Amino acid sequence: MCLAIPAKVTELKENRLATVDILGVTRDIALDLTPQAGVGDFVLVHAGFAIEVVDPDYAQETIDLIKQFPELAGEDIPDVVETEAAR
Repeated sequence: MCLAIPAKVTELKENRLATVDILGVTRDIALDLTPQAGVGDFVLVHAGFAIEVVDPDYAQETIDLIKQFPELAGEDIPDVVETEAAR
C-alpha cells in the first residue's frame, strides 16, 4: 500500500522542483503535476511528486489518521497546524 503524505512547500526551485517539510523532515520534490503550488501551500506527496494541493485542515486530518498507525511514520509526529504556528 502506498500513501500520499501531506507536506508544506517551503521553497520553490528551478525546473519545477520544491523543498517541502514532511513531518519535520525536508525533501526535494517535483511540482510537475501541481504547477500552481507555492511557498506555504500544503501538497500531497507520493513517490517524490506533489500530486494535489490541499488545505491545511485536510493536511492535518491526514496527519491525525497517520498518528493512529505510528509504525508507519514513528511515534513523535508533529501536528501540521502546531508546526505552522511555531514558524
